[in-house]
Amino acid sequence: MPSRDHAAQQQQAVARTVRRTLLALVAMLGFAFALVPLYDVFCNLTGLNGKAASQARAAVAMEIDESRWVSVRFITQQGQGLPWTLEALDEQFRIHPGGQYSARFVFTNHADYPVRGRAVPSVSPAEGSLHLRKIMCFCFQEQTLAAGERRELPLVFQVDPDLPEGIRDLTLAYTLYPVTTPSSAGDDGAEHSAGGET
Repeated sequence: MPSRDHAAQQQQAVARTVRRTLLALVAMLGFAFALVPLYDVFCNLTGLNGKAASQARAAVAMEIDESRWVSVRFITQQGQGLPWTLEALDEQFRIHPGGQYSARFVFTNHADYPVRGRAVPSVSPAEGSLHLRKIMCFCFQEQTLAAGERRELPLVFQVDPDLPEGIRDLTLAYTLYPVTTPSSAGDDGAEHSAGGET
């Protein structure tokens, strides 16, 4: 009879191993899904990785540091699945920290139907994201463009005078992404996200 007990013990051991492996797999999958939101929270709290704030910051009366020049460059990138283009009409500024400046961007919907999207900002170098203040920005909310629509939108920004002396160049990059969640503005069903009807 020891062989039956031994076989039963082996089956229990195999079953335990399978359960532990499945539990580890589920835990890894859950961690993988939680990693992106956790990373975003970490970046928002620390300002690391150039994640720029996505909310308006009030314009602050700052003393303009006319002894320094900082170059601010704008670049745009296309995310997957959005039939839009975004163009920076003012690609580069040479500014004094503390001053308030306005740049212009043009969104174009190349689809034959309305599309919702959002421009997500990031700043390089990462430390610069703590000192670039977006006062008015199209990136604060999603945009809906009609079929073939071309729209010019402003960005009003400041660079804090306490920007570290070693930073002479800032790059503000916008990446376009489709908005695939239903519109909160009472969608009538005629609007599309980039992947089809919402």
